[in-house]
Amino acid sequence: MTADQSANKARIAKQFIENIPHSRALGMTITNIGDGTAEITMPYDTRFIGDPETGVIHGGAVSALMDTCSGAAVMSHPRAPAGTATINLRIDYMRPATPGQTITARAECYHITRSVAFIRATALDEDTDRPVATATGAFTVEGAPKPSKGDV
Repeated sequence: MTADQSANKARIAKQFIENIPHSRALGMTITNIGDGTAEITMPYDTRFIGDPETGVIHGGAVSALMDTCSGAAVMSHPRAPAGTATINLRIDYMRPATPGQTITARAECYHITRSVAFIRATALDEDTDRPVATATGAFTVEGAPKPSKGDV
């Protein structure tokens, strides 16, 4: 894939993600997107507090952020089509995000077969040494180019 093709895929993925209603509602912003990688931030917002006593953001908002970021990583991969859908996403919550802090998700699409893309992702707040959550998952790959030798 040429640099122009790669930049075009990243542009298309960014436009798609920015037009998803829940991404806009949650205030998600793509801060980096490249060949199979993505980074999206979500600012702290009191509308998404899951525990009023502590001010911690609801896990559903964190999972939406990680799912969206993972999909963007798949869409930007050189061997993936422009569209994808989540097959499964396992999220392990390590700790609550610190109230008042932006949450950043980073995802990598590390392997693609004829029909499935595999991702791993991390969600962090300002304490970048201690993840808020980690994820692994699989996404659809429809109409992808033929796999290279040895792929399933």
